[in-house]
Amino acid sequence: MNIGKAAPLRTHKRREDDPPAEPVVGAEKDAGFDTVADLVADLVALTELVPPDRLAAARGRAGTGSLAQALADEGVAQADGIAAALARRYDLPFVELGGSALPMDATGSIPVATLQRAEAVPIALVGDRLRVAVADPGNIHAIDELRLSTRYGLDLVVAVRDDIFHEIEKLTRNAELNETQSALDDVLVVEDDEDDLEAEDGVSDAPLVRLVNSIIMQAAGDGASDIHFAPQEDCLVVRVRVDGVLTEVQRIPKKMASGVTTRLKVLAKLDIAERRKPQDGRMSLNARSVGRLLDIRLAVLPTVDGESVVMRLIDKSRNMPTLESLGLSETMRARIGEIIRKPTGALLVTGPTGSGKSTTLYAALAEINRPEINIITVEDPVELRVLGVNQVQINVKAGLTFAGALRTILRSDPNVIMVGEIRDTETAKISIESALTGHFVLSTLHTNDAPGAITRLSEMGVEPFLTGSAVSAVLAQRLARKLCANCCEMYMPSVDELLAARITPEIAAQREGMVLYRKVGCPRCNRTGYRGRIGIFQLLIMNDELEALAASGASRAEIERVSAANGMRSLWDDGIAKVSAGLTSIEELARVVTQ
Repeated sequence: MNIGKAAPLRTHKRREDDPPAEPVVGAEKDAGFDTVADLVADLVALTELVPPDRLAAARGRAGTGSLAQALADEGVAQADGIAAALARRYDLPFVELGGSALPMDATGSIPVATLQRAEAVPIALVGDRLRVAVADPGNIHAIDELRLSTRYGLDLVVAVRDDIFHEIEKLTRNAELNETQSALDDVLVVEDDEDDLEAEDGVSDAPLVRLVNSIIMQAAGDGASDIHFAPQEDCLVVRVRVDGVLTEVQRIPKKMASGVTTRLKVLAKLDIAERRKPQDGRMSLNARSVGRLLDIRLAVLPTVDGESVVMRLIDKSRNMPTLESLGLSETMRARIGEIIRKPTGALLVTGPTGSGKSTTLYAALAEINRPEINIITVEDPVELRVLGVNQVQINVKAGLTFAGALRTILRSDPNVIMVGEIRDTETAKISIESALTGHFVLSTLHTNDAPGAITRLSEMGVEPFLTGSAVSAVLAQRLARKLCANCCEMYMPSVDELLAARITPEIAAQREGMVLYRKVGCPRCNRTGYRGRIGIFQLLIMNDELEALAASGASRAEIERVSAANGMRSLWDDGIAKVSAGLTSIEELARVVTQ
């Protein structure tokens, strides 16, 4: 936790001779400002982030609420800049939260419910003085409530609102965990090798239920794609995957592990008495508090230390992706736009699991979706509902497979067919033949790069001459974490670093003035240095020469050589372009792309 240089720490106190003011930051008459314009002018002068022509919009959005929050919501100013301006305005220190765990003697001095209403969090207790970080020092009612809820005197500091909420959420989770552990201390714990565990029925409001709900909701709020419950010898480790990287968030005592996994199995309607076999299930969750409608796939796997549970969170409420949002270069986006508007052919998107292939397919569908054409998809699962598109959900138990659905789709007069994944020979053959018979096909394939997709189809049993004629282009991709715009720093790379990044020795020797960016870490990105992800791409466009090579059964290396001669860039080259633009770092590029 970093405390910025500011005036000496003092308790918020309004001077008795202050004149009444118009409602400002905290929607309070006695907030200490002369006018709203006074605060606006101060924020502009201090942050230099708010364009004058957008102040009116933010002011209108604020109404009688917080102008500072409205400025952040409008996206016209950085949240930390506004917080720092408020700290200067009220002559209070500005702090950055998230560097270390908050002391329990401080956090336990005010009820969590009060902290949520006041948008505040205690950060230190020194003697009989409690230091409290607030988002809005102008909210007199909230500060008065804080004073009444503790026996300590208050010293106020200012922090970013989102950082405060994040700390309050952690306090809530810890409180629920402690409550659950206390409630279970006197309960007889059933050993793992017994089958008569008296589990939760999924209806009662027991502490275990609240604990599981808290973990899922927190992961949903953090934008996680997966939640892992991994049993160990002495505890149940909870990890979440955010931006493609797993991070440990909690350790649940061993005595509670069976109850947690049983609760999860109840939610997914699985057999709670079966602990020796793997099980798969699903559930739906409307997480209104975080604005996500989730379809959750759950997999239970028996291990030597107990049952491991992995939850895949599929966000069905997310906005439709576009080609512009993927991170494609202007040239690559224009070429893909031309390809997907062709009446026949196939665009294959390749990459490992979790590389964003399905998102790219949805972006392509959004680009060409219009009433004049009939688009049908066959997916497992349907991750995003698309208005005006006929989407088919695979159901293996009912006998509906990719190949079976494709045969029926071809009799349904489609113009465009999207196949979620080419998994077997029959699906591959039907997809490629469809691309030759008056349809445009979009699909995914698991290969390391674009040239490998051509040879992979031949290995799956598709005739090479069909592959060469049917495939219009192959797009290989990876997902790299984006550098946090709030904390990344510029640096001058050394010659060795440039050479390691495949920069030519001639250019590396002339590195004067060349700058790159690297991660630092701040509360906004949970000290990771990264926030969000961006695509790294490689586009292979078929031409007569490549079609002849594919038809003759040429090797992947030969196809790659000819494609490169025709202008195809490697994944690494596209990644270096994004490193140079300050979007990601060399370390992150090396993590996701094999040189």
